[in-house]
Amino acid sequence: MKIYTKTGDKGYTSLIGGTRVPKHHLRIESYGTVDELNSYIGLIRDQSIATHDKDVLKEIQDRLFTIGSSLAADPEKSRMVIPDLKPGDIELLEQEMDKMNETLPELRHFILPGGNNVISYCHIARCVCRRAERLTVHLAEESTVDGQVNIYLNRLSDYLFTLARKVGNDAGVPENNWIPRL
Repeated sequence: MKIYTKTGDKGYTSLIGGTRVPKHHLRIESYGTVDELNSYIGLIRDQSIATHDKDVLKEIQDRLFTIGSSLAADPEKSRMVIPDLKPGDIELLEQEMDKMNETLPELRHFILPGGNNVISYCHIARCVCRRAERLTVHLAEESTVDGQVNIYLNRLSDYLFTLARKVGNDAGVPENNWIPRL
């Protein structure tokens, strides 16, 4: 199988179901941003972090593929069976955040991104996640989007923020608190 098809050379691509849309279509932007997020999650997994965190991130990557598949399908024409997000997927993120927060200092300030590469990668992924969420919320106003997708992305950005704090804490890196100048 060739990796190139030449079918997108004129700026159009196909959704699952066969519908041709411009590559700038909101549905393409949505799942493309989820794909970008998944790549950043992979970058975080490649760092020296706890094995448990790597395992959770692998599970998140799997869920992001599920989300991408859902977003890539034409809700009117696709006949392909696509896995769904489950409430347990969202609960996993909440449980992981609760466990991480047990060992983290109380959050008293906004945190500026940075401290080391892993912390920065977590914050970049968090920002890309927020963009994916904004795009899918917009898409949901115009078309069908599984309601669990936006909830999952909302929770995932919180998870990535908490993970940034945890990996910094694990590495002994002090948080970069934002103290506004008045």
